[in-house]
Amino acid sequence: MNLEDLAHPAEEVAPRLLGAVLTHEAPEGSVSIAITETEAYSGSADPASHAYRGRTPRNAVMFGPAGHLYVYRSHGLHWCANIVTGTDGIASAVLIRAGKVVEGEDLARERRGSAVESSRLARGPGNFCQALGITAEHNGADLLGGTAVAVSQGESVPPALVRVGPRVGVSKAHDWQHRFYVAGDPTVSAYRLSPRAKPSAGI
Repeated sequence: MNLEDLAHPAEEVAPRLLGAVLTHEAPEGSVSIAITETEAYSGSADPASHAYRGRTPRNAVMFGPAGHLYVYRSHGLHWCANIVTGTDGIASAVLIRAGKVVEGEDLARERRGSAVESSRLARGPGNFCQALGITAEHNGADLLGGTAVAVSQGESVPPALVRVGPRVGVSKAHDWQHRFYVAGDPTVSAYRLSPRAKPSAGI
């Protein structure tokens, strides 16, 4: 996987990231996770995006360049990892929602808990980061530049298995079809509409 693969709008890159592998080489060991679920977020045109109201110290990484990791704290509870996409200067990123541990399962289980089922080790964005060992210190990491965290091309997901649907747990633009996932994969998180979301009036 290279810069050209990521230098496109988030909604184009998000389905292509299915099957890609994120790897974290930490002092205690290495964990690799194949991505099975993503969500696309853009900038000023996307009410659910962190960049909707412009650039801030928190979301600065989201404005590029592509190929970097944007990490943020969700509800003060867990870390979420996003792969920055698109053109430098224009906010665009893909949230990694879920994946399958393909290397380092023992370490991932140590981080997540011994009783956690294999399919749930990286199910959900917070669990994904916990299993991979991603925290605020990895915000801005260059995924293509030889840092401890890297993205690589994994096994291709057949187009027939790629599904699209509304994003999970957001209160704004909740019906946008910007969530992509592998059909039938047990690691994919369950759809959940935010309780703050208002029903769409339709067109």
